[in-house]
Amino acid sequence: MAENLRLICDGSAVVESGKGVRFSVERYGRTVPAFVIRYRGGVFAYFNECAHVPAQLDWQPGEFFDDSKLYLICSIHGALYAPETGRCLGGRCQGKGLKPLAVCEINGQVFLDQETING
Repeated sequence: MAENLRLICDGSAVVESGKGVRFSVERYGRTVPAFVIRYRGGVFAYFNECAHVPAQLDWQPGEFFDDSKLYLICSIHGALYAPETGRCLGGRCQGKGLKPLAVCEINGQVFLDQETING
């Protein structure tokens, strides 16, 4: 598994319910945006694309949380997502949510499991 891990950032760069860290991944031959956030002590990563419209979520680079710091919010139309699952909690979801990426924190560093990118 270690050969599939890619370093994203130092764990201290991902603040609890605060600014996330943006990064890019290669998916099906394209470079696509992604992000990692910290919520309730865990790190979670998603492709940076709203489930409703093909737009990036953050209203400013790395700003994914709403004012309450409880939900991820789409900057375009205000859809709300659960930070720990990516499930849509409000908006025209039609059963869709954010597409997750597997990340883990090892010795204070956040890593992406690259095997999950095309899954």
